[in-house]
Amino acid sequence: MSTIKKYLSLVKFAHTIFALPFAMIGFALGVKAVYQQHIVVGEIVLKLLLVLVCMVSARSAAMAFNRYLDRHFDAKNPRTAIREIPRGIISPGSALRFTIINCVIFIIATYFINSLCFVLSPVALFVILFYSYTKRFTALCHLVLGLGLSLAPIGAYLAVTGVFNLLPILFSIAVITWVSGFDIIYAMQDVDFDNSEKLHSIPTFLGKTNALHTSEFLHLISAASVVFAGVYGHFGFLYWLGIAVFMGMLVYQHLLVRPNDLSKVDIAFMTANGIASIVFGILVIADVIIF
Repeated sequence: MSTIKKYLSLVKFAHTIFALPFAMIGFALGVKAVYQQHIVVGEIVLKLLLVLVCMVSARSAAMAFNRYLDRHFDAKNPRTAIREIPRGIISPGSALRFTIINCVIFIIATYFINSLCFVLSPVALFVILFYSYTKRFTALCHLVLGLGLSLAPIGAYLAVTGVFNLLPILFSIAVITWVSGFDIIYAMQDVDFDNSEKLHSIPTFLGKTNALHTSEFLHLISAASVVFAGVYGHFGFLYWLGIAVFMGMLVYQHLLVRPNDLSKVDIAFMTANGIASIVFGILVIADVIIF
């Protein structure tokens, strides 16, 4: 396996599809707000490239640090023992250095975006890196993960405009509750192991049945957030079509998983949420451009 493939596998690069479309929504909203009268292609492309660098580097740092910090737990858990560090494919030191390098890249990229993003970059890094510690002391770790990914639409909007706005914040609320909800479902696979290692999660705290109800409630808030954003932002037909797909995938993943049957968790986690994010993102951005 090549070095690049090893590190792409370490950080689960394919999972970038969860937050990236929402970052692009924030970016598109920012472009529409700033460049209504005159499109400056070169400037927009440069900012887009910098935002993508921030997205990839921040997520890579967070995932690599999580794998580094959890390496001893991963080695004990049969489900995660195949990961790169427990198998010796990547050393703990290399994973930590990779984390640091990506943090530096992220901060440098924000410097070239604008002063606000640069000042807030340590805060963003703290949130996404701190998540890896939370399962050691709180069942609310899923919400911290959601918070980390929810910075994507706000951050991308700030990169273009340099100011906060309610609309990207509404999308961030949708991301927090959406990601937290599906992470709860994913964590149900490790209830027995987490209990044995005294690790915290909603499923270990509430049990699988109540954890699913909690996930459903969070996804209901996520759906309400995108609906409110649609009304507040005066979006067109494509946006509402995107909401229909997004909500449909939320319902679909809950139909796949039962407290006593977790055989389809991977489909619910990757397929349903991947489709929800990508299709919703494409339709919303198209709506922003057209309307």
